[in-house]
Amino acid sequence: MTTLSWVSANSCFFCKQKNPTTETRVYLGFKLNCHSKLVYSSTRNKNKYGGSLPSILRALDTEDEIDETMNAWVGKLSPKEQTVILKEQKTWGRVLRVFKWMKSQNDYVPNVIHYNVVLRVLGRAQKWDELRLCWIEMARDGVFPSNNTYGMLVDVYAKTGLVKEALLWLKHMKQRNVFPDEVTMNTVVRVLKDVGEFERGDKFFKNWCNGKVELDGLELDSIDDFELGLDPFSPKHFLSTELFKAGGRVSPSKLVSPMETESSVRKPRLAATYNTLIDLYGKAGRLKDASNAFSEMLKSGVAPDTVTFNTMIYTCGTHGLLSEGEILLTRMEEKGISPDTKTYNIFLSLYADQGNIDAALMCYKKIRKVGLFPDVVTHRAVLRILCERNMVSEVESVLEEMEKSGVPIDEHSLPVIIRMYTYLGMLDRAKVLFENRSIEGGFSSKTYAAIIDVYAEKGLHTEAEAVFFRKMDSLVHKKDVIEFNVMIKAYGISKLYNRAISLFRSMRSNGTWPDECTYNSLVQMLSNGGLMDHAREFLAEMQDAGFKPHCSTFSAVIAGCTRLGQVSDAVDVYKEMISVGVKPNEVVYGSLINGFADAGMVEEALNYFHYMEEVGISANQIVLTSLIKAYSKVGCLEEAQKLYGNMMNMEGGPDIVASNSMLTLYADHGILGEAKLIFDKLKENGQADGVSFVTMTHLYKNMGMIDKAIDISQEMQESDMLKDCASFNAVLASYATNGQLRECTELLLQMIARKVSPDAGTFKIMFTVLKKAGAPPEAVNQLESSYREGKPYAGEAVITSTFSIVGLHAFALECCKSFMKVETGLDSFAYNAAIYAYGSSGKVDKALTIFMRMQDEGLEPDLVTYIYLVGCYGKAGMVGGIKRIYSKLTYEEIEPNESLFTAIINAYKDANRNDLAELVSQEMRFAIDTRDLPESETEEDDFSDYSEPLEPEDFVAPY
Repeated sequence: MTTLSWVSANSCFFCKQKNPTTETRVYLGFKLNCHSKLVYSSTRNKNKYGGSLPSILRALDTEDEIDETMNAWVGKLSPKEQTVILKEQKTWGRVLRVFKWMKSQNDYVPNVIHYNVVLRVLGRAQKWDELRLCWIEMARDGVFPSNNTYGMLVDVYAKTGLVKEALLWLKHMKQRNVFPDEVTMNTVVRVLKDVGEFERGDKFFKNWCNGKVELDGLELDSIDDFELGLDPFSPKHFLSTELFKAGGRVSPSKLVSPMETESSVRKPRLAATYNTLIDLYGKAGRLKDASNAFSEMLKSGVAPDTVTFNTMIYTCGTHGLLSEGEILLTRMEEKGISPDTKTYNIFLSLYADQGNIDAALMCYKKIRKVGLFPDVVTHRAVLRILCERNMVSEVESVLEEMEKSGVPIDEHSLPVIIRMYTYLGMLDRAKVLFENRSIEGGFSSKTYAAIIDVYAEKGLHTEAEAVFFRKMDSLVHKKDVIEFNVMIKAYGISKLYNRAISLFRSMRSNGTWPDECTYNSLVQMLSNGGLMDHAREFLAEMQDAGFKPHCSTFSAVIAGCTRLGQVSDAVDVYKEMISVGVKPNEVVYGSLINGFADAGMVEEALNYFHYMEEVGISANQIVLTSLIKAYSKVGCLEEAQKLYGNMMNMEGGPDIVASNSMLTLYADHGILGEAKLIFDKLKENGQADGVSFVTMTHLYKNMGMIDKAIDISQEMQESDMLKDCASFNAVLASYATNGQLRECTELLLQMIARKVSPDAGTFKIMFTVLKKAGAPPEAVNQLESSYREGKPYAGEAVITSTFSIVGLHAFALECCKSFMKVETGLDSFAYNAAIYAYGSSGKVDKALTIFMRMQDEGLEPDLVTYIYLVGCYGKAGMVGGIKRIYSKLTYEEIEPNESLFTAIINAYKDANRNDLAELVSQEMRFAIDTRDLPESETEEDDFSDYSEPLEPEDFVAPY
């Protein structure tokens, strides 16, 4: 055994020792154990006291007039009975009243035990002014504080958070020449241990062993000074002023130094002292010293107790020596020291930490098997272990066992169980559990907040609201600020920003004031949601309320502004940040530089880069990436190359954004070799993303290397790189340029099936597909014009026509249904697209029905209608229908048009009337020669995006 630590952070120093090895003191017939606690020979149950005590205590509990009750017992109470009566009072006020009555009796002899009881009660109640007055009375009565008194005061002050004041009692002991006994020394060491002052605790212990009480290094001098503006009756001022003036002193001639009667080195005689030392050394990481303390304990003949073994077991387990811990358990039983519940709790946690759940559950079961009972810690630990692993049936078995034993669910375990149910989608069980446990009793604000937070993290704002707005007496259960904070968080995650603001505004009316966390969370939430006006409003309000925003809060506002292109506003927030004394970090500068980069403001981006360097912040990858992006925006290749080279020498190298920016630069400059090197490196490292592939696709296509562009496009598909509209567009454009119209349209079908909405670039490609596939130019122009004008269902009409022209008729008709179900208000282009879709798929009757509906709506057929209609007549063999349209063309009811002539010729051919087709062909040649019919437009492969983006209402995905 070489490594030791303490049992747990919440182990109590005042342990229950089973072996009567502790030193005892006797005052007025009472025994005080090593923990400075009164030990009665009988239980504290009032009915178990002997003599007249039970009746006196019952009378004091039921009657307000203490004097009248106690007057019946004048001269009949022994000092021991008086002490019992003092200790059994439930409030500090009643303790003082009983003590006052006792002191008023003529036969009362003041003693230190009674004063110790009263001082302890006042200290625990933090009634420092009353404690000061009691101390003064104690001195006036000539009662000198004992070691018990000082140990008790050190303990009480420390447990109320007044650590420095607690240690100041040591100075008072030294001034009165009272040397700490082992119990008092142990209390001081424990106090220093609990606040992390391990070295000072060790030093104090070693000095005590050498007969010295050294106060140097305990930082007591700074406590002595009277600080103006503070309460003159505070514990600090009490100790630093009146404390050293009040009370009698023992004559120095009567004091005996401990070193005059004992050996040169004092050694602890109590197991509790060694337990504290082992705990101190373990927590300090001084494992060898902890092991030595245990060895010294055994050599000194001090019998280890249950706490000692628990400490040793925990120490071994937490340092990877669980097998030694198991050996210690065997030795513990061999020495006749029975393990307690805490022993099994320790093993339970250690096994769980190692992932040995079966062993952990065996420990839980063994507690009852050996005649012990699981405590709160047991249930809390086992439920946490099971819930973290989503072992629902095991959790519910434990809960059922607890219910049978009448043990309520610990409120700290409730959020853990609800989290398990919630993450597994068992919301009903979580709700029932919360409601049932709420009936048993309320919880602390932290518990309510933890439950709300569980729902918040899953975006379940309705469930979070149910907990937050629970029915209760608002006067008794006022919501703490932490509950408001997590409910605001819940609204933020669900993007219900207005509700979050409304809840924030209601806080003060509910008697709860927002704290720094409230403002920071609200501002950051609104910034992330893009509500910059509100975010800046609350940022100002936060400062007006006297709070200083975190750097992360300013950073969130700046980042939010830059994301929305509000660069000047971001600069204003940055200046405000500087003015209030909050130092910007690399995230702030990175956001500003990135904002300027996105806006193409290279000079401003460089200025803030220099500001960052001036304040000593080194450029990280994020900042350099932003600068490269800025250079990429304005085409500064040389400067970007230099920064990219610097990033190559940094740990991790350039990120994907920087690499893609360089690819874009090289593509813009037509530098294929350098671009290919970066692209190949990205693929080799597994970093290449959709942007990388799209950029290389455009580069190859723009350089006329269509085969290479197609190869990259196919690689994108095989690598599942098609995630967004830009990546789809790149591949669609490659197929369209290469004349692979069917493949292009099939990919468009995949795009729609994945719910990736086409943008302006996508439709540009579709128009090209229609032209290359032989669609009438008039039809393409009509569709393109309708789309540009943003007419309803223009997008669906374009997609329908594209599917139809390449033969994907089933999908064309499915898409067509999405707009033909509209009863009124359709434009001619939509009817034309539907007539073409049904006619080209062979469903002529449906096409003609749509034509009749078009006429019923009062829409006259246009040129495109006639072109598509004559095609339907041809497929149906309706020669008469073809002749009627041809007649309109002959008599110039329809303006002569090459596309219509072509459609009529093809229709006659479809109807097997080649003779008529030949006649129309001759007429068309004559018309072209004499009337100069307009020719079809030339095809273009320019796939640059439209300046006007596609609006969401322009496209409704049909699938």
